[in-house]
Amino acid sequence: MIDEVDQRLKAWVGRIAGDVPVFLGVPDRESLERGVCLYLLELGPAPPLRSGGAGRAPLQISVCYLITAGAESPERAHRLLGELVFAAMEEADFEVELTPVPTTVWAGLRTAPRPCFRLRVPVRRERAMPVIHRVLFPAAPQPTPTPAEALLGCVVGPGDVPIPGALVELPTLKLTTRTDAKGCFRFPRVPPVATLGRLEVRARGELLELGQEVLAAEPQPLLIRLPLKEE
Repeated sequence: MIDEVDQRLKAWVGRIAGDVPVFLGVPDRESLERGVCLYLLELGPAPPLRSGGAGRAPLQISVCYLITAGAESPERAHRLLGELVFAAMEEADFEVELTPVPTTVWAGLRTAPRPCFRLRVPVRRERAMPVIHRVLFPAAPQPTPTPAEALLGCVVGPGDVPIPGALVELPTLKLTTRTDAKGCFRFPRVPPVATLGRLEVRARGELLELGQEVLAAEPQPLLIRLPLKEE
C-alpha cells in the first residue's frame, strides 16, 4: 500500500521537476545538495470511508512525507521547492502542511533545519467480503419468541386517593418502577401474565403482594388498593 504511494510521488515529482533525482530515505548530504527528498515522516488517521455499494467500506489512513529540495545553487533549490508545493496544492487528494517543522525533528534526523513542506496523502485498502458458507444440513427450527406486552396499573389508598412514588416490583423479572403523580405505573414490555410471578407494591411502610392468579384475573389497567395505616 504505502510503497505504491512512494512510486506515485516519485512519478509526480518527475512530471514537475524532470530528471531530478528523487530520494526516499532520511535527508542526507547527497539529497540536500541535489534532487528531491521524500522522507516518510509519520502515519496518521484519516476520515473513515463509506461503502459505495453492497461491499465493506475500505480502510483508510494518511501518510505524511517531509519534502525538501536541493540543487547546485540555493536559487535553483528554492525554485524547485516552490514549484513542488504549488503543484501539490493542485492535487485533489494531497494535503499540504506549511507549519514549521519542530527543531526536534531536524535534530532527530541529524540535519540542519532547511526549507521544506509536509505532504499528507491518503492510503486506502479494500476489504474483501466475508465468506458465507452454505448450510448443508437442515437448520434447527428456532423457537417463536414470546410476545411482549405492557403491564399497566394505578396504586391508590383509602378513598381511592392516588399514591405517588409507590415502589412497584416484579421480583421474578427483576423489574421495578415507581408510580407517577397520579399513582399510575407502567412496565412497557413484559412477558404474558402467566409468566410474571407475583407483583409487589411498597409505600409508606406497607407491602402488598399480588399473586400471578390475581394478575391474570384482573383487567388492565390494574387498580391496586393499598391498605394504609391512618396517620
